[in-house]
Amino acid sequence: MRRHKTRALPGHPIRHMNPSPRAFLLGPLLKSVSRSFYLTLRILPPAMRDPIGLAYLLARAADTIADTSLVTPARRLDLLLSLRAQVNGAPDDGALARIADEVAGQQAQPDERVLLESLGPALSILNDLSAADTAAVRDIVTTLSTGMEFDLRTFPDETSGQIAALQRFDELDRYTYLVAGCVGEFWTKMTFAHMPGLIRTEPDVMLARGVRFGKALQMTNVLRDCARDLRIGRCYLPADMLARHGLAPRDLLAADASLRARPVLADLLRATLPLFQDALDYTLAIPSRAVRLRLACLWPIMIGLDTLVLLARNEAWLDPARISKVRRNDVYRIMATSMPLVGSNRMLRAWVSRRMNAIESALNGAIPR
Repeated sequence: MRRHKTRALPGHPIRHMNPSPRAFLLGPLLKSVSRSFYLTLRILPPAMRDPIGLAYLLARAADTIADTSLVTPARRLDLLLSLRAQVNGAPDDGALARIADEVAGQQAQPDERVLLESLGPALSILNDLSAADTAAVRDIVTTLSTGMEFDLRTFPDETSGQIAALQRFDELDRYTYLVAGCVGEFWTKMTFAHMPGLIRTEPDVMLARGVRFGKALQMTNVLRDCARDLRIGRCYLPADMLARHGLAPRDLLAADASLRARPVLADLLRATLPLFQDALDYTLAIPSRAVRLRLACLWPIMIGLDTLVLLARNEAWLDPARISKVRRNDVYRIMATSMPLVGSNRMLRAWVSRRMNAIESALNGAIPR
């Protein structure tokens, strides 16, 4: 999971827990910890909002535990597994208290602290969902936390000065499923459950596309955040791909790394573009009359492809001071641009084609032949 800076809630947010924990958790708190995702969530059909919003909150809490570097990796893993067990209904009266005591106080952002202190009410909401939604939320949080567990078991302590790398592309592919592809799967299940009859494409086809949709977004995150991840000892770029270009993981920290590793970036960008094509096909399978659901899918595609354009044009993509990130004002521009496009398959295909062509042009112009 990729972390995002969050905006603190005004005042002391925990006071808003009464009299309606559900309204607070799925309203102000969710908004404060999710930022751009909250915009997507608010345009979803109402029946889908609570299970998806709750799944986000529980996964975000797990992510916060996994990423709290002031706690040792071994202890973070213990606490992460205890939260997973609580989500899945295991009785442990002290588990949530231990998370609050050991992790909540380490958070610089008040809203993340409140989230960790609010896990009891969040789990109560989980138990109030329908049986099918409860099972789906438990399944997605379990899979996402397995991806976080993979990080904690695979990579060294962030302060150790060591770097570990994934060895092969299939490991990266598996990782992108655990932390994002499964979200596309979950999203698809929610759509079929809460909007029956809307999508005519076979569920198995949509589930497969949903997985690739999620993988597209996570590959984008991996490439965008590579410079920062390397500096906490995590190299998601497969070692065998680096070796084909005469590189080792530690070489990616050198001043000339962006140029030397440019062919690796090109290979991974080209591997990511077909995933975005499947994401587009997923979106176009949603009838144009379902504008809210289409927009909820379209915005991440547009933001993701704009991020890949920035990466392809960034000659210093491995410099942590020059991260290829779409700015907030550009997100709002994308949202405005999406409105006249959302109902037209032809216009959406043309927009995506232009972005993909821009990526290829930047790669072809920058890589020596």
